[in-house]
Amino acid sequence: MKRPPQALSLDLDNTLWDTAPVLERAEASLQEWLRMQAPRIAARYDRASLARLRAAVVAELPHRAHDFTFVRTESLRRTARECGYPEALAIDAFEVFIAARNRIDPFAEVPQALAWLASRLPVYALTNGNACVHRVGLGEHFAGAFAPAAVGCAKPDPRIFAALVSAAGVARDRIWHVGDDPEADVDGAHRAGLVSVWMNRTGATWPSALHRPDIEVQDMDALVAHVEGLL
Repeated sequence: MKRPPQALSLDLDNTLWDTAPVLERAEASLQEWLRMQAPRIAARYDRASLARLRAAVVAELPHRAHDFTFVRTESLRRTARECGYPEALAIDAFEVFIAARNRIDPFAEVPQALAWLASRLPVYALTNGNACVHRVGLGEHFAGAFAPAAVGCAKPDPRIFAALVSAAGVARDRIWHVGDDPEADVDGAHRAGLVSVWMNRTGATWPSALHRPDIEVQDMDALVAHVEGLL
């Protein structure tokens, strides 16, 4: 890792913010909206049964499993139909969920570190989720974003990394991809020929079955230090 990166890509969930409380709030917001706007759905489907329905959609349509927006909207469409509501209700219900899904609290060091990185090289988002960098309030720092719904696949599929490489316009071995997931982010980046950076905020042990990351950092400040040492 002696050469500086010419572009950087960042995973979002659990890399730039803690995702569990975000999803908890989003699920609670959806359930409250359903209780008020579609009480027959709320009476028949709690969070667990909605999750089982989403799993059923994935099993039935595995080629769409990467697209969380489709899976959730389709499951809500089915509940609306079953409970005697217009299927269009699913669109409004999903908007309630996704609005809350994009209300995030970045880790403390993220805003300043991200601004520093973005002032020195192009930064891209590469996520398997459906958070939007613009809706979460960090869009000004990103040159572009890649998500499964748009690309048609999810990490570690090499096609999503190929889309990033094409947009960045630099050699793939000069792109650092940073993420928390050993398989999707680190092994996926390695197999795609990128420099893999493991964001290990929890002090986890690396799974021995996978190729080790090129770089390991505990937060965005540590990532800045690595980049700064090479620029």
